[in-house]
Amino acid sequence: MTLVRLGYVAMSMELQNASPSQTMTFAQFQKLTDRDAAIRKLERIALSNLHNTLRLLKHNVASEIHFYRLTSRLIPLANHEEIPDWDYIKPLRKSLRELGDFIKEHDVRVDFHPDHFVLLNSTKKEVFKNSLQTLKMHYLILKGMSIDPTHRAVMHVGGNYKDTEKSLEQFVDAWMDVPKGIQKMIMLENDDTSFTLEDTLYLCQKLNIPLVFDYHHHLAHHQDSNWQQHWDSVVQTWEHSPLPIKMHISSPKSEKEFRHHSDFVDVEMFFSFLNEIKGSVPQLDCMIEAKQKDKALFQLMKEVKKRDDVTVQDGSTFYLK
Repeated sequence: MTLVRLGYVAMSMELQNASPSQTMTFAQFQKLTDRDAAIRKLERIALSNLHNTLRLLKHNVASEIHFYRLTSRLIPLANHEEIPDWDYIKPLRKSLRELGDFIKEHDVRVDFHPDHFVLLNSTKKEVFKNSLQTLKMHYLILKGMSIDPTHRAVMHVGGNYKDTEKSLEQFVDAWMDVPKGIQKMIMLENDDTSFTLEDTLYLCQKLNIPLVFDYHHHLAHHQDSNWQQHWDSVVQTWEHSPLPIKMHISSPKSEKEFRHHSDFVDVEMFFSFLNEIKGSVPQLDCMIEAKQKDKALFQLMKEVKKRDDVTVQDGSTFYLK
């Protein structure tokens, strides 16, 4: 039997006034004439974000949710090129450790999905440099929580630049300049416009990176719709990971806007996938990418509980029969 665990992304639709992504733009930062006061304000915002993240995690534990994607916007302007002297981890250390202790105590799987501007295969040195800085920020946050960073950040391959093969090889070349610790943190995901499952699998096999299969993206962008023939290879990319296999699940907003995520998850679409892979892995962690966040997870579990081909374990977990 395969155990399926559901998770959601960053924000709760049920918990009020708990945004973990409060921010300050650099333009707002510049308007504050006292630079030290401006940095202290950044730190207060970051502390508020970490406090709200802990509230969200407590909400998750109470709701029996064991899988959660941390927002990449916990610390505003943390890696901004105009504030290179700000040691942003130091004033947050106590709150980060508190978060990490709670995560470990309740055995919650957490990870990140750095923003789309993180492009390791960019041919522009400045873009590559900034991408590394952003990844380093994620690495330091995890270290600040005393969480092993291994396979905690999922990324897209990057830009296609109208030449898939060349763009893939550019990623391979750039990978050699990525520090080992950050390399170990990375997972790669197939996307909906540039790099198919096959493209991403090529890199994952070549560079020993786990592949996060996005079923919706595959349906939107594929060379060969028969993803099943690659599933065993996807599973093998996780062979040396300390974490269970992870995938992304979402549903199209409409036929016309197929690539856009819907508010909720289509349970039939989800199970058309699950029924193909059940029994092939002991556990599958499914990150829900839906507009309604935790509300979408609760709604999906309501529908799962009506089915006779599952055994429900708790508020977010079930076995496929």
